[in-house]
Amino acid sequence: VLWRSGLDHSPALWWAGHDGQKVGNCPFCQRLFMVLWLKGVKFTVTTVDMKKKPAELKDLAPGTNPPFLLYNGDLKTDFIKIEEFLEQTLAPPRYPHLSPLNKESFDVGADIFAKFSAYIKTGPNNQYLETALLREFKRLDDYLNTPLPQEIDQNSANNILISNRKFLDGNHLTLADCNLLPKLHVIKVAAKKFCNFDIPAQFTGVWRYLNNAYAMEEFSQTCPADIEIENTYVNVAGKKK
Repeated sequence: VLWRSGLDHSPALWWAGHDGQKVGNCPFCQRLFMVLWLKGVKFTVTTVDMKKKPAELKDLAPGTNPPFLLYNGDLKTDFIKIEEFLEQTLAPPRYPHLSPLNKESFDVGADIFAKFSAYIKTGPNNQYLETALLREFKRLDDYLNTPLPQEIDQNSANNILISNRKFLDGNHLTLADCNLLPKLHVIKVAAKKFCNFDIPAQFTGVWRYLNNAYAMEEFSQTCPADIEIENTYVNVAGKKK
């Protein structure tokens, strides 16, 4: 991700896929593109074949792959710091805040990608690592089905027992979703392809969440093609001795 100066109407670069043209599998790039889209920033996407990195990028951030940000001469290469910068710089009244109300919305999915990464390296027959991954999905499912404080009416005798909110922190996408959804999409595609693993249907909160997310263009239109995710893991899956 690159901005030469300013943030609106700027060129934004995305790691190119296997054909050197379509967007590649980069959950961190997708995370930031979702933030920009949700903020309402206008930008032009250009894919960059990192095997043939332009000289401009070699000079700008040698040894560094996207995402990174150049703003008024200041280079940021840490995606978390980039996200924090965008949230602070693209602020109301012109741009919406995207920070979640509840800290738990950020924390609940913190370990799920690490558990997936360990699982896919061993293949489908490691019951211990599969159970560890399922435990994280159960934690996420419980959170999504538990009403948030803002869903509970203290003056009502008929409070909801199971949440029906669309996303992690309510009915609007937040930074927490921008972080977790690209990872869940990778898990959904790669674990199915290489481990024949499906997210269990019993996790109704997770599936409600995913279905609502795929209905949002900010997520669905920034997802890489399945083949890009599969290409990322084809030399990783089941290779751990």
